[in-house]
Amino acid sequence: QEHLVESGGGLVQPGGSLRLSCAASGFTLDYYAIGWFRQVPGKEREGVSCISSSGGRANYADSVTGRFTISRDNAKNTVYLQLNSLKPEDTAVYYCAALSTIDDVTIQHHCDFIEYEYDYWGQGTQVTVSS
Repeated sequence: QEHLVESGGGLVQPGGSLRLSCAASGFTLDYYAIGWFRQVPGKEREGVSCISSSGGRANYADSVTGRFTISRDNAKNTVYLQLNSLKPEDTAVYYCAALSTIDDVTIQHHCDFIEYEYDYWGQGTQVTVSS
């Protein structure tokens, strides 16, 4: 059975850093674009960053550009999100999601934040930025 598991969340002071991991089990991430999303209670979930299945394209929300970095290690079947210069407004539950590109080579260098396109979702990891 296919699963995505996020880890690495926690409590950090403003200006601090965290590295989130998204590990897949039951399937290989090689042909999947991966997106990171976050949600605050009472607000809609928003896209934070994504990386194409090829690894050649990454996108970021304006609010995190220059502070967050997404990367993938297919050998470890894991995608990472490095969070630097964290702000209190980054506090949220962070989710990773996987989108299959195996049937469409034209999107293997593409990723976006359209949630319904994603096939698998993790359960989320809490990130709290507070002094």
